[in-house]
Amino acid sequence: MVEHYDFLNFIKSRRSIRKLKSEFIPRDIIEEILNVAISAPSAHNAQPWHFIIIDDDKVKVELADSMAQVWQEDLSKDGLSKDEIKRLTEASKQRIINSSILVVPCLTMEDMDKYPDERRKNAEYLMAVQSISAAIQNLLLAIHAKGLGACWRCAPLFCIDAVRKVLKIPDKFEPQALIEIGYPLEHPKMPSRKPLKSVISYNKWR
Repeated sequence: MVEHYDFLNFIKSRRSIRKLKSEFIPRDIIEEILNVAISAPSAHNAQPWHFIIIDDDKVKVELADSMAQVWQEDLSKDGLSKDEIKRLTEASKQRIINSSILVVPCLTMEDMDKYPDERRKNAEYLMAVQSISAAIQNLLLAIHAKGLGACWRCAPLFCIDAVRKVLKIPDKFEPQALIEIGYPLEHPKMPSRKPLKSVISYNKWR
């Protein structure tokens, strides 16, 4: 049994790894990791998720190109120069293409509770988002436990239609994130964190 202290330190030792080796990872390892991901708690136990695993280089390139095209348009509207837009989008594309595995977690409201009013509909949607976020955190910890590195990127939220089209995602599912996975080429230190006392309150706010 892992000592509680060691386990807590293990959780704290996980990092976002942006430099990854494009080295083969067997599907049985990926499925082992995903089995841990789907053990996460979810609202109503609805398990409002589906995970697309991408290990085909052609699909990676198609996805990277499609996402970059949308981002180029957004950056252009932001007033960035063509050179800067090219630098940013090419770097992002290479990260996607060079990853050994990509996982795209998708959210569905199909089995969540249904309400006639917007207030409860919105709350139910947020519950689904919280549920899939718990699964993604499980996924990241499982990846870390296997000696792999990963980075959780939210880019699909800015180009949902483009991601949906490339990956043939049904309308009832919504891509939520892009998890880049591979063997780590870096071992970054923990980024700075706000002091605990500045982010907690007992009983009532402050």
